[in-house]
Amino acid sequence: MQHQGGSSNLEVINEKVAYENPLLSLRIFQTMRDLEGFTNWHYHKQLELLLILEGNLDVYVDEESFHLTTGDVMLIGASELHRDRSHNIIDYIVLQFDLEPFFDQSTIPYMRYFSETQMPLSKANYIFEENSAVKQQAASYIKQLLDEATHKETGYELAVSVLIKQILLLLLRHDSRNVLIEQDNFDRIRLKPVLDFIESHLMDRIQVEEVCKIANMSYYYFVKYFKKTIGLSFTEYVNYRKIKWAERILLTKDLSISEVGERIGMPNMAHFYKMFKKYNDCSPKQYQRKMLLWNRQ
Repeated sequence: MQHQGGSSNLEVINEKVAYENPLLSLRIFQTMRDLEGFTNWHYHKQLELLLILEGNLDVYVDEESFHLTTGDVMLIGASELHRDRSHNIIDYIVLQFDLEPFFDQSTIPYMRYFSETQMPLSKANYIFEENSAVKQQAASYIKQLLDEATHKETGYELAVSVLIKQILLLLLRHDSRNVLIEQDNFDRIRLKPVLDFIESHLMDRIQVEEVCKIANMSYYYFVKYFKKTIGLSFTEYVNYRKIKWAERILLTKDLSISEVGERIGMPNMAHFYKMFKKYNDCSPKQYQRKMLLWNRQ
């Protein structure tokens, strides 16, 4: 993989990625192109990994360009502007996924490493360029992901989740330049009582002032510290966890939408709908219908 500077001012497309299984915020497919030419500049909220099975592909990310050949793996961050150019026949795998669903209460502090708070995620591609063993391992995980998503054997959702986490762990463990990692375990340990409190009080209206006492921090310091450590503001994190709980209730309990809102401490229906749509691109009722349709297939 070689890269250099380069950019262009053309029409930009906000790509909406459709998921086959609504329970898995992921799309993976193998595709072949036999025409030479550029795609349009585009971006999407999902992370993207490319694996070149055969051929050559030039990928342009903002001001940089990467030349990929057979066996190369490339990472493109959420909302990073990119386009590519194929040369004759190319066979490759595209993996796109949302970060949030693959992190739970215990691992969510690691999500910020992949949320590009400091620099574009594409800067981490040096890991694949400089370590062929890591590149080969990532390629193996991507192929396994495609196989699991294609054949859908019992428990494939578990396998997919594990493989995504393996790829993220691979990047974290081999980030010798600390492009992703720039904090120690102390921050996560210090916030554990706060995260535990949030999980056990999701049905309540959680006040920041109350949590500041648990963390033994002033309001101003806590708000900054939480955002720095988790990668989300305190309010964003609480809303995110509430919506994740709402998803579980919608799939497992026979409750009305308003009862679900009450259960998760969001009795204001307009607010509940707004937050739910933010994380799922659909209303709670639409989410329920999508799940029922998927389970019948």
